[in-house]
Amino acid sequence: MTIGKYAPPELTRVTLQVLWIGILIAATFWIMRPFLLSIIWAAMIVAATWPLMLKVEKWLWHKRSLAVTVMTLFMLFVFIVPFTLAIIAILENADKITDWANALKTQTIPTLPGWVTGIPIAGPKLAAFWQTVMSGPEGISARLAPYAGKIFNWFLSQAGSVGMIVIQFLLTVIIAAFFYAKGEIIASSVTRFARRLGGSHGEEVTLLAAKTVRGVALGVVGTALIQSLLGGISVAICGVPAAAVLTAVMFILCIAQLGPALVLIPSIIWLYYNGETTWGTVLLVLSVFVGTIDNFVRPFLIKMGADLPLFLIFAGVIGGLISFGIVGLFVGPVVLAIAFRLVDVWISNTETSQEPDQPGEN
Repeated sequence: MTIGKYAPPELTRVTLQVLWIGILIAATFWIMRPFLLSIIWAAMIVAATWPLMLKVEKWLWHKRSLAVTVMTLFMLFVFIVPFTLAIIAILENADKITDWANALKTQTIPTLPGWVTGIPIAGPKLAAFWQTVMSGPEGISARLAPYAGKIFNWFLSQAGSVGMIVIQFLLTVIIAAFFYAKGEIIASSVTRFARRLGGSHGEEVTLLAAKTVRGVALGVVGTALIQSLLGGISVAICGVPAAAVLTAVMFILCIAQLGPALVLIPSIIWLYYNGETTWGTVLLVLSVFVGTIDNFVRPFLIKMGADLPLFLIFAGVIGGLISFGIVGLFVGPVVLAIAFRLVDVWISNTETSQEPDQPGEN
């Protein structure tokens, strides 16, 4: 039926248009799927370090090509070199790690230092607990030995995928270099797309996302870097072997919000285990400082990058990590921050529209 000059759209044509658009989006996603993780990582890194890149460009006589080269080399140094060195160090010490795992079954456990056992009331109980837990057929040594061997064998079995991880890192660096070179053009395109979707608030949401990524990068990555470096210096001073590898592991654990304690506590036990009671006590004191410094550093760094509720950012970090893996550290806070800001704007607009008119003069 035709009303005037206008005919209703054909249902078949509209259905086919939507279907083909859906197929096109699905096909594009499928083709880009191998690159999505690298693209997301590159976008997050560039958004977090863009102010630094502009400063480097200013220092290098406003030459974008030189600034991109410096930032790319910096990323290679930060991501590729430590990861490769850690893998090589672990593989080179494979025999030592295997011997240590086997020695756990038979090695004699030393007693606690005298100042610990001499504590009134608690000292004898601590000494008995130490011997009960650390020795015997059901002690920690006997329990950890098979697991230590299994973990190490798993790591060796995963060594074949190390090449793919390195390729992903290299791909991320290459894409990030492209983003650095064309940053203004890409930012303008993203802003226009957001404005097309969100109207007048689209640009605000885009800027909020960039600030959130920067704040999380400063808070999470910066805190992880500080904690891992302090932890690495601590274990190196106290004579724990493979300090470089342990530092890399602590950095990964801090990024994953697990903290350096999973490395520092076994290091303390190892020192006491080998009779180094003095250095074990020193590392214990340093570990308390390293393990708690994030409570002061992280909020300060996050506030420098994004003026958002800390609970919102922490919920996004933890929830994103659980839901999306390591990249969720950045995706989670961005999603929650955008949703929070959109709801806040919507509520503000509603309250403004419902304000009663001021009574006028007669």
